Amino acid sequence: MTSSSKYTQRVIGAANTLEYRVYLERDGAPISAFHDIPLYADETNKIFNMIVEIPRWTNAKLEICKEEAFNPIKQDVKNNKPRYVRNCFPHHGYIWNYGAFPQTWEDPNVAHNETKANGDNDPLDVCEIGEQVGYTGQIKQVKVLGIMALLDQGETDWKVIVIDIHDPLAGKLNNIEDVERHLPGLIRATNEWFRIYKIPDGKAENQFAFSGEAKNRDYALGIIKEAHEAWERLIKNPTHDSIQLKNATLEGNPSYNKDEADRIPAAAPKPAAPVDPSVDKWFFISGTSNL
Repeated sequence: MTSSSKYTQRVIGAANTLEYRVYLERDGAPISAFHDIPLYADETNKIFNMIVEIPRWTNAKLEICKEEAFNPIKQDVKNNKPRYVRNCFPHHGYIWNYGAFPQTWEDPNVAHNETKANGDNDPLDVCEIGEQVGYTGQIKQVKVLGIMALLDQGETDWKVIVIDIHDPLAGKLNNIEDVERHLPGLIRATNEWFRIYKIPDGKAENQFAFSGEAKNRDYALGIIKEAHEAWERLIKNPTHDSIQLKNATLEGNPSYNKDEADRIPAAAPKPAAPVDPSVDKWFFISGTSNL
């Protein structure tokens, strides 16, 4: 099994600023968060590596940057300022450890045969529901429980539900129905969170495929396989115009470029910048999506 201990974080700048970057390192050398972390920690037992972008209960919208070399984690930008998600009552920030599966890609040129919507051009999103609050750049080994299909601005945006294999409940959670049995209300809350989280910013309520139903583990594993195969096609295309494919471990790949690591700045962490108090505001949203 892949060990997360070999991976560390190289932090540059201050959290809550546009300059903030978290690069991933393997044995001290920078690597691509998108391309160099193996999807599988243990393929035989279907244990996956998940990259934590956003720790639970936090609001900063952090994500793997597709456009920069070696794909660091950075804060999303809105109106030239760092982006934060709003607190929609009764939720505070993200209600799980939120992140992505490396070596996956939701192909924007392919429509899923059931959702009828194309992929969103990102790695697969992952919601880790264990009790431990993660940290940005953490590599968790997780087991897959199910998946939800968010339809976001006409694109399929899959949300994979997983749990850290080291969580006390991991042995009892093996499929999506186990989540409701042991963590009652969490799937419903997840559906609500994704439906309403953009409403405070003046956007419409999001919709789900399958009437909001969370599909089971086997269905989720099929989607992950498709997304991994899509990534395998992507990484072989060195002329892709919007995604940085440089990597430090995929020898023989057209985008293999270990020398790029020498151009990544040295670690230079700074104290987190203050956050505007407005980020703490709670928004109360009616069932008809009106504030």
